[in-house]
Amino acid sequence: MGGFTETVRKTIDSDMKNSLIMVGLIFCVISCDTQKKISIHASVTIKTDTDPKLYNPMIFGGFLEHFGKQIYGGVFDPESPLSDNKGFRTDVIKALNELKVPIIRWPGGCFVDGYHWINGVGDNRKPTDDVRWGVIEPNTFGTHEFIELCRLLDTEPYICHNGLAEVEEMINWVEYSNSNEGEFAEMRKYNGHPSPLNVKIWSVGNERSGVDYIHKVRDAGLAMKRMDSSLLVTCSGIHGNSRIDPYLFEAAGEYLDYISAHQYWIENWQNLEKPDYLSCIMLSEKPEAYIQEVMNQIQTAEEEGQIKKGQIKIAFDEWNLRSWHHPGFQRFEKVNYEDPEIIKLIQARDKSLEPSIYNLSDALFSASFLNSCLRNSDYVTMANIAPLVNQTGPLFVHPSGIVKRTHFHTLEMYVNNLQKYIVNSETIGDILSDGKDSVSVVDAIATVDKKGERWAVSLVNRHPTDNIKCKVIMGDMVLNGTYNAKILTGESTDSYNDINNPHRVAPKEIKLKFRDGIIQLPPHSLTIVEIISD
Repeated sequence: MGGFTETVRKTIDSDMKNSLIMVGLIFCVISCDTQKKISIHASVTIKTDTDPKLYNPMIFGGFLEHFGKQIYGGVFDPESPLSDNKGFRTDVIKALNELKVPIIRWPGGCFVDGYHWINGVGDNRKPTDDVRWGVIEPNTFGTHEFIELCRLLDTEPYICHNGLAEVEEMINWVEYSNSNEGEFAEMRKYNGHPSPLNVKIWSVGNERSGVDYIHKVRDAGLAMKRMDSSLLVTCSGIHGNSRIDPYLFEAAGEYLDYISAHQYWIENWQNLEKPDYLSCIMLSEKPEAYIQEVMNQIQTAEEEGQIKKGQIKIAFDEWNLRSWHHPGFQRFEKVNYEDPEIIKLIQARDKSLEPSIYNLSDALFSASFLNSCLRNSDYVTMANIAPLVNQTGPLFVHPSGIVKRTHFHTLEMYVNNLQKYIVNSETIGDILSDGKDSVSVVDAIATVDKKGERWAVSLVNRHPTDNIKCKVIMGDMVLNGTYNAKILTGESTDSYNDINNPHRVAPKEIKLKFRDGIIQLPPHSLTIVEIISD
């Protein structure tokens, strides 16, 4: 047994060794055997002399759109034997509760451009034509079903308005949801919901732009703030390679609490791409650059006096490594649902459900994205993975059960194993390259509890094949001894979970040993180490 394998073997508690071997962790470590002559080094310096900052847990939020199998056949399936008496899949609710999802954005997404909320309330709902996605929307999942889902998950509801609708329609939805008096409050009561739904966060449209849209943001924001000054308002700010229109700050900035940002770094809209692990990992530092660009534009507006300093935060309310696949759509005209070509295009969307797509690259990219949000949490106070279930989401739902994809476990580890305060840190080390592209081989953040006693340090080794020695420096504290840790990795970079092997990639609780601050990180891995200071 080689030197690295022997070191790891000695660090594992004897009472855990057999179980870890059974689940395959040691196999992963052995794959990095002594034939590898090159060691890759990195150091993480945690700046313990700086003040910890409380970050907003809404960074770990989610998004659901009436697209594909996110709603129907996802969280909501009244015909399924796995659903409760209200139609919610109990196995899905249980899994999402593991993520402690703090906020969910709904109902879109591009779907919202054709959505009229009044069709999704009351007893006499009728199906409508979802022109954008070319399907018939049954409207059986509407406002009240969304609020019920949020209650089941103990999550904050976040509603996105139809950006093509009149402002009056938007305000009526707010009244229906939140008011005690008025025509639409009475409608809600008549529909069997006497108490307000208390939806505090609203977006004026999705991925819209232009002067007319900005004026709509201004008018809707003003009207909502007059109804309730405590409401939090956002709107389309930046998506893809666009930039924020400076006129948005000038005309509507005083009514905004957030600017929404959207980005998918592998665009599968029309052509389904399956880049290899290294190609995906080369994208890992792009979220940080994207966030910095949005921050720069907000800061410019602050400096020019268009908005108050610290007033507008970033809601990165659609993000994922990969976008979902919808060839031939979006559209703005009705389709013939019996047209074989349309049927073929709609069926092609299920290609996004192929299990093998979601491997360790998704898990580690997601960790790097969340690290970027946490490092910039002065401005980023919300992020919503798109979507939560099915398509490219972390949870795959099928008629007989669920599969937790690799990035599900990243989210679960961050939500449950990090502490509540982020601490400044600096990572220095070798570079991982792929042709002309390169990223740091290690990405890291440090978090701490309110008392400054319990630390959780997240360490990502992006290298596809090599273990590394990483030194963690915490002020005057020299790390020696055995620490509790949780690790996520797999036998190879291409490891994934599916119906037949749902636990092929899953976190393992282990014991890791520091020697003079040095820890060994397996290849293609995420490790969160718990450190208790003296």
